[in-house]
Amino acid sequence: MDIKKFSVIGISIRTTNEKDQSGQDIPALWNEFMMEGIAEKIPNKIDNALYCVYTEYEKDHTKPYTTILGCRVSSLDFIPEGMIGKTIEKATYEKFTAKGNLHENIVFNEWMKIWSSDLDRSFTSDFEIYGEKAQNPENAEVDIFIAIN
Repeated sequence: MDIKKFSVIGISIRTTNEKDQSGQDIPALWNEFMMEGIAEKIPNKIDNALYCVYTEYEKDHTKPYTTILGCRVSSLDFIPEGMIGKTIEKATYEKFTAKGNLHENIVFNEWMKIWSSDLDRSFTSDFEIYGEKAQNPENAEVDIFIAIN
């Protein structure tokens, strides 16, 4: 499916899946996002869905990349201090959906399947959307969009 370009503003971290570094960094990013009430501080939000974007891949999922946790915005005109703005260019994506209890690593488990699949990934930007269906953490649905060639 083709997705038009869009922009997000949020907080970010450079991480890697090597030695399970992302397994510490990404939960810490989520924790900071929730504890600091980052969503409320993002200007020009389109809606309240949370976007977790994986971008700036050094090579593929085995090498460093940037994770941005934030919201979709109508403009990058104002980016608060300590935050980052990023435009995700139009691309073709394969959609996956993780369903179940968020506390039982459903999203990570879906990523494990993606990593071991033979998808022709472009490693530009991939993202997860935590929208209406992710409000109940015990019975959540999270869409994961993987950029493909």
